[in-house]
Amino acid sequence: MSSNPVAETVASLLPRAKTELAELVAFKSVADFAQFPRSESEGAANWIAEALRAEGFVDVALLDTPDGTQSVYGFLPGPEGAKTVLLYAHYDVQPPLDEAGWATPPFELTERDGRWYGRGSADCKGGVIMHLLALRALKANGGVPVNVKVIVEGSEEQGTGGLERYAEQHPELLRADTIVIGDAGNFRVGLPTVTTTLRGMTLLRVQIDTLAGNLHSGQFGGAAPDALGALVRVLDSLRAEDGSTTVDGLDATARWEGLEYTEEQFRTDAKVLDGVGLIGDGSVADRIWARPAVTVLGIDCPPVVGATPSVQAGARALISLRVPPGVDAAEATKLLQAHIEAHTPWGARVTTEQIGQGQAFRADTSSPAYQAMADAMAVAYPGETMSYAGQGGSIPLCNTLAGLYPQAEILLIGLSEPEAQIHAVNESVSPEELERLSVAEALFLTNYAAG
Repeated sequence: MSSNPVAETVASLLPRAKTELAELVAFKSVADFAQFPRSESEGAANWIAEALRAEGFVDVALLDTPDGTQSVYGFLPGPEGAKTVLLYAHYDVQPPLDEAGWATPPFELTERDGRWYGRGSADCKGGVIMHLLALRALKANGGVPVNVKVIVEGSEEQGTGGLERYAEQHPELLRADTIVIGDAGNFRVGLPTVTTTLRGMTLLRVQIDTLAGNLHSGQFGGAAPDALGALVRVLDSLRAEDGSTTVDGLDATARWEGLEYTEEQFRTDAKVLDGVGLIGDGSVADRIWARPAVTVLGIDCPPVVGATPSVQAGARALISLRVPPGVDAAEATKLLQAHIEAHTPWGARVTTEQIGQGQAFRADTSSPAYQAMADAMAVAYPGETMSYAGQGGSIPLCNTLAGLYPQAEILLIGLSEPEAQIHAVNESVSPEELERLSVAEALFLTNYAAG
């Protein structure tokens, strides 16, 4: 990185940043209070609130959102007449999954092979630290040239929409000229990237019932309708022979225009086993950024260990459908429900329950904020040009903010590059990416203020 006072300040603050990230990662802030204590999320929220107060933020508040979680808000006044920038991150995290699969404890930040490992280190507690680093670097070099609002969500991973509904009920709270969402990531380490599209999503719980109770498979199997077998047939109907998503009436032919993603690189990033093929057709970018994708997240049925020779009376699954930009998530939900009902065999009784939904997002890349970020990225990543990429995941708040503040410019950056393995075991963050993106964000705020 070329020498500049902001970059030098960020570099000097990295040891402190590591300590703070370790403190934040230590909170088991999974916003599923049936699995993890509410006190862990509350502890993380209070930690962030205290960090904002220490940086001079006023109006710091823990917002009780309608889904029963807390988001943290603060306001840092800038010069009179300055523009206002909203910085977003979230402190809730995914469950650690199989803790035995972690090389080091998931809630203990551990340095290994030049990376910092821990749940939330990249997604998205590292984003909180990135915002703090950028602001501290500006304060040490003449001050923050804009008004800054910070909002740190407490239930983004659960998709329960608490902050979206709170924002709709308090539309002035998060109003800003530009919004920086710190929950995306570079296409690869060292390649500065802004995410310009997000797929939306819908979550459906599917229940299939066929019998009043389980039956002996020897006495009744062959004629008694098997609910688990019916569920398997339904789930199989959601994919074509090549693995493409096939929901009746839902377009799956869109093309991605922009940064390409080679199959070889994707196989490496996704750690696809040797000899196993990729699914779907079109380019990888088409498949993961521009088209719908269905995933079976879980099935309730007897485990193999302890299973009895029974015809199952009922079975249940949780299905995720990622929805590309240009497709309304509510309409996609209706199509998915209709497909499931139409493809349930043998007259089995089927019910569907929607438990989460978020709209897709497409940014306006022609806005002045994008040029300000491109100039900042060029300094933070010497020799590299800022790239535009899509992201297959969802950040439901983006569309809420775009709807509330149609004049606001929205940029998505962050620490979740492929090596970070977010949502998986052994999640990690690159300290070099944390450093460079913090520099880029600080320079962006300076560029944007001057524009």
